[in-house]
This record gives sequence, structure tokens and C-alpha cells, in this order.
Amino acid sequence: MQYRIDSKSGNKLSVLGFGCMRLPTRLAQVDLEKTEKLFLSAIENGVNYFDTAYIYGNSETILGDILNKNNARGKVFLATKLPYQKCKCYEDFEKLFNTQLKRLKTDYIDYYLIHNLSEVAIWRALCDLGIEKWIAEKKARGQIRQIGFSFHGAQTGFLSLLDAYAWDFCQIQYNYMDENYQAGRAGLKAAHARNLPVIIMEPLLGGKLATGLPAKAVKLFKEADSGAAPAAGARPASWALRWLWNQPEVTVVLSGMNSAEQLSENIKTAETAKPGMLSEKEAAVFAPVVAVFRESYKIPCTGCNYCMPCPRGVNIPGCFASYNVSFSVGYVSGLMQYLTSTGANHPEKGYSGRNCVKCGACEKKCPQHIEIIKNLDIVTKRMEPFWVRAAIFLVSRFMR
Repeated sequence: MQYRIDSKSGNKLSVLGFGCMRLPTRLAQVDLEKTEKLFLSAIENGVNYFDTAYIYGNSETILGDILNKNNARGKVFLATKLPYQKCKCYEDFEKLFNTQLKRLKTDYIDYYLIHNLSEVAIWRALCDLGIEKWIAEKKARGQIRQIGFSFHGAQTGFLSLLDAYAWDFCQIQYNYMDENYQAGRAGLKAAHARNLPVIIMEPLLGGKLATGLPAKAVKLFKEADSGAAPAAGARPASWALRWLWNQPEVTVVLSGMNSAEQLSENIKTAETAKPGMLSEKEAAVFAPVVAVFRESYKIPCTGCNYCMPCPRGVNIPGCFASYNVSFSVGYVSGLMQYLTSTGANHPEKGYSGRNCVKCGACEKKCPQHIEIIKNLDIVTKRMEPFWVRAAIFLVSRFMR
């Protein structure tokens, strides 16, 4: 495992961090046995940065239980996040934080973030509630070691936030498809110039850059493989991770690994993760890959599920994913995925985009700022033409 130094604290952080938003599941529930094996294997192989959040389901509790059971708390740096939307008064900071400590079975947090802080106006509103005083008290007691923020917003907002407070670190969405999106490369360099460690989330765009690439893009990677990294030519995920680790401004790259194979392959790639690791030929391949990918990646949904649950039961990420697949892989594959993910064959009612009542609840929570209502209309027009709706109706009647 390679490590990079947190320039603020001096902590030695593994370049590969474990993102705990998308844990492995079995029968729609987190597979605890599999998750424990993955966490322990990651730690044994040098991964020492684990990232979770208050709103990631029961992720905090699961992570805390596993670390406590295996006496592993002291082997890792824990990162979790404050859901500021739930903070209406000063006391709420303390209440939420104590809940997180209890869930994580610890008495301190190494890296604490204000979750999805997108603009200075929000930070100022939190300051009016007294958050600066609260943070100072927590740091003085050693309960918060490093304070930062995660970001999904416009680049101008990110640059303003960097100077709004004496942050210890920050976390941004960044990958070779999002080079100029949200904080982007300019934001990465600006944070680095301020001596801030930068944690990277969505390095694989919710898995799209690992398993969702069009065949033409995968072929481009294989042709560009110079043999410098054995796994790179066969595995698109390796290319995406290496693109990030090639940049000295990147500190930790989070990956939501949910299989032993993914963990093993990422660790193997991380073993050579150094700035300047890409050859000139390898670096040049990303531009044509991006061009190919943009042709099929119509809706920039990462599948984070922040928009869920929909009050009408619409599987929003499922709708968008299948729509994108209909372009990248083929219409039939996309349609089959759409019918499955939306429960179109449910005997009473399905959960397609047609169930949307345009309440707008989802759009307020989307970190990608997707026009969900508008795009659901586009999706249903492509994925539910009249002949598909007729087939769904007949199947539903038969199942009744």
C-alpha cells in the first residue's frame, strides 16, 4: 500500500480509502459477514481510511460494530459526516454527534465533515447557529481531530468555501469524466495550494467507469496499455484510479468496494500509486475514452440514492441507469434492466417514471443537481413506448 501525508496533521493516509456508502448486500440487506471480511482484509492490506456518514443507512453502526469486535479502531482513521440539514439549533450539533459516536463505538472522530456543504450562504447560516464555537470545543476536547467538508456544487462556491473557514481537509467528487465538473481540477489545485489534503469520492462515477463503459472505450484502454500496470489493460477501474493517483494533489481516493475481487484489484493498483505514474501514451487515451463515454452517458446519475425514497415509489436511479445502458450496451439490454428495476411486471402497479407526480422532493436532494422530473419524462418516452406499455398491461393482467 502506498501512503500520502496529510499536510495538516501529519497523518499517514493510505491512498486507497474504503467508502462505506455502498456496502455488499444480500436479499436487500447489508451482508454483515461479507462486509466484515472485506473491512478486515482491507485493513490487513494497509487501508487505513474509512469513510461513512450519518445518512448512509446503518453504515455507521455496522462499521463501528466490526471495528469494535475486532479491536481495530486504533488501526484506522474514521471519517463521518454531519447532516447539517437536521441542525435547527446549537444543541442539534451535539445531539447528532453523540449519536454518531455511539453508532461508531468510539469517543472521537479522526476526520469529521460537514456533509454536502455547497455554498458559503449555508456555512454562514450554520455559523449563526454557533457551529464554529461547537467545532472549537470538540477539537479542544480531542473529540474531533480534523474538520472538513464534502462538496457537491458549483466551482465558484467551492473556491469561496475554501476561504470561509480554517479547514483541515476537504472532499470532492472527481474523476476523469468530471475533470471540470463541480470543484473540478481547478478546485483540487486551489485546495492543494492552501495546504489542504483532498479526499476523492466517486472516482468511478458510481461504478460507471468500472463496469459501465462502452466496448469501444474498453478497447481504447486495452490498446493503450503499455504493460506498466498489468491490470490496467483488462480493467477500466484501474485506469480511473491511476488517473487520480497520477496527480500529486490527490491525497486519498475512496472506493465503495463490495467484493473481494474489487478489493484485491484496487489494492494491487494502489501498490504502484505514485504521482507521474502514467506514461505519455497512457495519459493521452483518456480524451478519446471520455468522448466515447459521453455519447452513451446521457444522464449523469451516480446511483448514490440521495433522491430516494420517492413518495410514489419511483426507482429513480434504476430508471436512469437502464436508460444509459440502452445507449451504451443496447436497447434490449437497457429495456430488460428497466423492466426489472422498475417492477413493471408487478401484478398491481409498477414503479416506473410514469408514477412521478412532479413533487420535486428528489431534485432538492440530488448532489448532481440533475433535473430529475424532466429526465424521467425523457426516460419513460424511450423505455415505455406504446408496445412496451401494452406488453406490461397484458403481463400484469395475467399475473393477477
